[in-house]
Amino acid sequence: MEWNKQKDEIPHTNERNQKQYEHDSLKWETDYEIFKKNQTEKNRAVDLREQEYKSKNPEAITDYCDMVLSNSEYPDCFPQELELEYNPQTKILIVDYAMPAIECIPKIREVKYVQSRDVFSEVFLNDATVNKLYDDLLYQITLRSIHELFEADVIEALDAIVFNGWVRSIDTSTGKEVNACILSVQAGRKEFLEINLAQIDPKACFKKLKGIGSAQLHGLSPIAPVLTINREDKRFVAAYDVADRLDGSYNLAVMDWQDFENLIREVFEKEFTQGGGEVKITQASRDGGVDAVAFDPDPIRGGKIVIQAKRYTNTVGVSAVRDLYGTVINEGATKGILVTTADYGPDAYSFAKDKPLTLLNGNNLLHLLGKYGHKARIDLKEAKKILGDMGTTN
Repeated sequence: MEWNKQKDEIPHTNERNQKQYEHDSLKWETDYEIFKKNQTEKNRAVDLREQEYKSKNPEAITDYCDMVLSNSEYPDCFPQELELEYNPQTKILIVDYAMPAIECIPKIREVKYVQSRDVFSEVFLNDATVNKLYDDLLYQITLRSIHELFEADVIEALDAIVFNGWVRSIDTSTGKEVNACILSVQAGRKEFLEINLAQIDPKACFKKLKGIGSAQLHGLSPIAPVLTINREDKRFVAAYDVADRLDGSYNLAVMDWQDFENLIREVFEKEFTQGGGEVKITQASRDGGVDAVAFDPDPIRGGKIVIQAKRYTNTVGVSAVRDLYGTVINEGATKGILVTTADYGPDAYSFAKDKPLTLLNGNNLLHLLGKYGHKARIDLKEAKKILGDMGTTN
């Protein structure tokens, strides 16, 4: 093993003194234990997700299909951005897929060396050829994506797939960017798996499946998709603003817990909307689940982000952080953020290390509020007395 090899390479007493050797050995043992612990946690999370997939958990199926399409290899200029929705009742998967722009098509047909002038001369494809190549490319991506999903569906969770191809382009009449669905097709499992993809004409196959799209896809004419994704999570509820009611004397640690969740939603909304994102609060349940969900469109650090708010007066233990990590996995989120009025114990910080989790304590929260011009305070001792008199503990 790599770890044992590293230990064998630690210099012994004939090279360095015994004290240094013992120090290096102890450091190795400590690092190895941390490594094993992290590996165990990761393996447990993977095993849990596999069990959820095999039990046909809708969110696990969606995550699995996302992984299948995300692992497809394409040139760097292809967006490979997608959004999925799975209906467990109908067993239909809807795929909204970002197609490449026509600029991704190579336009150079050949390069010649002109000896007399000692230069290279480029010969370009004509527009008609480029347009045909582009149309064929979009049909092929569509059929390939549907094929990969059905082939990977080992538990037969998918009876049909609706694939909607979207292309971002510039509207030359306005100069503004537009995102239009230019092709859409629904394919049933049985009929699609009977197709010999090695022998078909991509456009003819698309039409045989009763796909919708203009005769010339390169014209980027918008069409109405066969089915569209419902982007409204039923857990989302109307939110209200809280921050403007605050002043420097307000003790956040005694705030009504529902007001506190809305406050967290409000401050993160200001944080994420600067980059075009949005934040929505979920139904109040006080069950340790999702309190708010942020959607960050940034292609590098973005995605779905789970936010949980804990108005606590006591130290937050590792169990709350474990719950957050489980929620991140179950939601298929890229990151989890836990915000509290108190602080976290060493075991909580240790668990969050090397995981897509951010822990914000009371001081971090006050700083974030101050960033957007809001003042408040956190006095845990005062809060414990007030909440104790009210018969409330946390």
